[in-house]
Amino acid sequence: MSAVEYQTRFGSLSNYEKGGVQAIADDVRNYAFSNCFDIASNSKPYERVVFGQNQIYVLECLRAEGHSPWYTCAHDEFALVMDGDVEVHLVKLTPAQTVPDAGKNGAVLVEGPPQGAKMGWMRLKRGHQALLPKNTAYQFRSAHPGAVILQTCKGDLSVERWAEICQTA
Repeated sequence: MSAVEYQTRFGSLSNYEKGGVQAIADDVRNYAFSNCFDIASNSKPYERVVFGQNQIYVLECLRAEGHSPWYTCAHDEFALVMDGDVEVHLVKLTPAQTVPDAGKNGAVLVEGPPQGAKMGWMRLKRGHQALLPKNTAYQFRSAHPGAVILQTCKGDLSVERWAEICQTA
């Protein structure tokens, strides 16, 4: 038996191939497939586009460009930089600015400038991941366009554009 050879190609915003699903004896419309680089290249800065979902949990893709608003969340989130150089600034919020409902899913915008102790910042490059702790304000900053995947729960800021991002034929 001969070994099958595969080549891994990692894309970027400036160089990617839009992927697809090759269904065998089935209808391709039964599957969802999307590409984070394609989503980020067609999104507004910091628009949180859902491209994967398992019950309440989602993967969101966003285009990092300029400064994002300040966000917070009642649960931990994770950010994975797929392309670019992105700073994440963190502030431990005072109780007055935390999400009042501990069961609220998804990120929310911080009202006004974040109040609390500055926790520092991280510089993330392609392949770097960061924890975005609950009840902490975070802001993304990127001088050039980049792509970030967020692991979170679906919330009020989650944008669903399935008809635009999924393969249908």
